[in-house]
Amino acid sequence: MKFSYSWIREFVEGLDVEAKDLERLITMKTAECEGVEIAGELLQDAVPAKVLSSVHIEGTHCSKAVVDAGKYGQRTVVCGAPNCREGITTVYVPLGIKRVAGVDSDGMLASTNELGINKDHGGIVELADGDVLPVADTVIEIDNKSITHRPDLWGHHGMAREVAAITGKTLRDHVNLELLPALGGPVNVEIEDFTLCPRYSALVFENVTVQPSPLWLQHRLTAIGLNPINNIVDLTNLLLAELPQPMHAFDREKLAGGTIFVRRAKAGEKLMALNHEEYELNPANLVITDAAGPVAVAGVIGGLDSAISATTTSIVLESANFNASSVRKTSSALKLRTDASMRFEKALDPVNTTRALARALELLPVLSPGIRLVGGLCQASAELKTAPSIDLDLHWLARKLGRVLEAGEVRRILESLQFGVSEPQAGKFTVSVPTWRATKDVAMPDDLVEEVGRMIGYSTIDPVPPLVPCAPSFDPPEREFLRAKRRFMTSRGFNEVSNYSFISEQEAARFGFAATDHIRVLNPIAAGQELMRTSLLPGLHRNIAENAKHFDQFRIFEIGREIHKRGEEKPVERQHLMAAVFAKDDGRAGLFELKRTVESLASGVVVKPLAETQSWQHPTRSAELFWQGQRLGVLCELHPSLLDAGRAAVLDVDLTLLQEITPAATKYQPIRRFPTSAFDLSIVTGTRELAATLEAAIRANAGVLTEAVEYVREYQGAPLPEGTKSVSFRVVVGAADRTLSSADIEAEREKIVAGLARAGYDLRV
Repeated sequence: MKFSYSWIREFVEGLDVEAKDLERLITMKTAECEGVEIAGELLQDAVPAKVLSSVHIEGTHCSKAVVDAGKYGQRTVVCGAPNCREGITTVYVPLGIKRVAGVDSDGMLASTNELGINKDHGGIVELADGDVLPVADTVIEIDNKSITHRPDLWGHHGMAREVAAITGKTLRDHVNLELLPALGGPVNVEIEDFTLCPRYSALVFENVTVQPSPLWLQHRLTAIGLNPINNIVDLTNLLLAELPQPMHAFDREKLAGGTIFVRRAKAGEKLMALNHEEYELNPANLVITDAAGPVAVAGVIGGLDSAISATTTSIVLESANFNASSVRKTSSALKLRTDASMRFEKALDPVNTTRALARALELLPVLSPGIRLVGGLCQASAELKTAPSIDLDLHWLARKLGRVLEAGEVRRILESLQFGVSEPQAGKFTVSVPTWRATKDVAMPDDLVEEVGRMIGYSTIDPVPPLVPCAPSFDPPEREFLRAKRRFMTSRGFNEVSNYSFISEQEAARFGFAATDHIRVLNPIAAGQELMRTSLLPGLHRNIAENAKHFDQFRIFEIGREIHKRGEEKPVERQHLMAAVFAKDDGRAGLFELKRTVESLASGVVVKPLAETQSWQHPTRSAELFWQGQRLGVLCELHPSLLDAGRAAVLDVDLTLLQEITPAATKYQPIRRFPTSAFDLSIVTGTRELAATLEAAIRANAGVLTEAVEYVREYQGAPLPEGTKSVSFRVVVGAADRTLSSADIEAEREKIVAGLARAGYDLRV
């Protein structure tokens, strides 16, 4: 945002700090400045000049003009403007002698665009009697983000208040509230909801002349990035940049009825706006209407049908205050951000509506001579509440600030910022907050600490470490649990990825997830992020597809939350681990790698084939995981149709459940004193029989001496019959109180063999 140095000087009496130095002071004490530049640089040496003669130069579009340039004397200038003619008063700028069209041109005759007065470059300036040439200005640019919490600083008067406090000067206030008429204007105002519009004020004027603004006003607006339009619109922009109070002028003759309504829009209502765009409105949008319908979107933009034009002779000058959240949501929904909406969405001071009208009453006779006020003040307003006072303990202030200040110094700083200060008892202040700082800005003692601290300068506070006991902090169990899983996965060669918690409807449909099962985001931050994910799969699939373009094999994982709807209740969030192993091979190695991974995460996990697979799962390479009797997750291969090349095995583990059922502690087991023994069993069965099923059958028939059953290998081929295989297991037996004898081992073996035979299994001897 740009601030005029000369404008600020009009408010700060005796300001003698140069613009460059002032920029640094503002940066150190108020807001971050981005630079200083000259606005209308040519105006520094420009003077009014009378054209004494103008002769066309043959073969060119230029004229040879002789001008009376005042203090510069007579000058001969070559000018290409079509309106260069004898007798007009224009502006001369000395730029030295340059040969143009075969003629020595001493300086130039300038257009308003070249002088920085406005954007008109159609010809040179034509000064009328009484026109005063503006002077060059210096502009200080301030980063908008650094004043987003300070709505009062979005106008020159608010910034001048800061400058006066910083430099110890006196602040002038150009507003004369005594100019305001009493209540009772010719137009009624009705507000439907005072929470959306706390105050609406207006004045009616007649005998209005719409014409170009004086050059000083045009230059002032152009210097800070606003475009001059006409005297009435320029006045509203001037007050927007000065107080700051957005205003709007309606052509009274174009308003239907004698009442202005402030209400929510009705479904299907439309407005043709000043930017010649038509907007369809809904009840979430606050509008200004007459008897016929909307004439403006409150706080955002006015309507074209009621706009000021060259034929306007009577106006309704609006000055209102709107709910910041309402304006911000409407502006976002309409994808329309204006100078007015940017200020309203910061929460402006409702008191400012009448201050702006009082200032307009002073300026309008200058801008539109002969203008007349009709009736009194048109206004509807909620009761404006006074912000509660803040108790400030100076000992507490010194402790928070890190520096002891005299009570008088603290009082001086706060009063220079227009806070009211009383001292009911020694060392304790009661501070009243001005209305322009009470709109979500200053509300607690800590805010006052900031005010005092920035004004004395944080560089004046010696950095001292806090004298408080220090103790190591410990992460919550969940965080340490998740960090441990991340360390585990990276130690196995997996690279972590991170995706947004939002997916598109198309992604949900690709994996067979119903959009209705997802929580929908009301205002997505970007297209394709309208649903909150119920699975990490869509994001991980994007990672796989992208990396597969560059690598033949890789392994990745993500730890994140799934968000699941629960009717009217608060959604439930569950931490999940999803890992993938991609390779351009048959995919078997990836599946077994992930199986070993989950077995390391949850020792004793049971893998069972999925009875019914999802559309994104390989129909014959999908299994579900069980641990301690509960379903822990899924191990599968992605359906081949989801990848252009290669195979991807995927592991999905519910980490919330894993943490819940993980034993709190491991019980101590003494070192074994007696050796174990082992024997192998080879079971002949069908080729589709699962090794896990055979292992369970062995364990079911084993006695107390069996300590472990380990898969060894499987074999298919001669001499086994076709359609069968031999699966070998190693059975480890032992006892805690003795070394087993051969008879003990043989008895345990026979018990298992007999049980398997009863279950219908053949053993290979």
